[in-house]
Amino acid sequence: MTSHTKYLTFNTPQRRALVNITPECESALAESGIREGMMLVSAMHITAAVWVNDNEPGILQDAMDMLEELAPEGPDYRHHRTGEDNGHAHLKNLLTHHQVILPITNGKLDLGPWQTVFYVEFDGARSKRLIIKTIGE
Repeated sequence: MTSHTKYLTFNTPQRRALVNITPECESALAESGIREGMMLVSAMHITAAVWVNDNEPGILQDAMDMLEELAPEGPDYRHHRTGEDNGHAHLKNLLTHHQVILPITNGKLDLGPWQTVFYVEFDGARSKRLIIKTIGE
C-alpha cells in the first residue's frame, strides 16, 4: 500500500467562504500515482469544514443559511468568555464535520455527476491548513 500527503493553506478574505477544492484533490491524486484506494480530505481547524455537495449557488447559500439559523453569529456563547468571538463557527463545524473520505477507482476520484468537494470556512481572514491524504495501490 502507498500513501501520499499534500497540504493546502487557505486565508480567505471573508470570515465565511466556500472554496471548490475538487481540482486540488484531483491534482493530489495524480501526484500520488494511486489507482485504487481512498482519499481523506480534512480541515485542520475546528472552525472550518470539508463537505461534498452540488456546486450550485442556490443550494450552497441554502446550506450556509441553515447553518447560520442553527448556530447564529453573535449570541453570548460560553466560548466567548475566553476572549474569542467565534463560538458559532465551532458549532457549525460540529454540524458539518471537518473531513470527508473519497473513493478512488481506476486512478480517478469516484464522485457522482454533481458532487464537488468544498473547503468551508466559518471563521476566516486568517491562515488555515487542510490535509489531503491519499492511500491505496
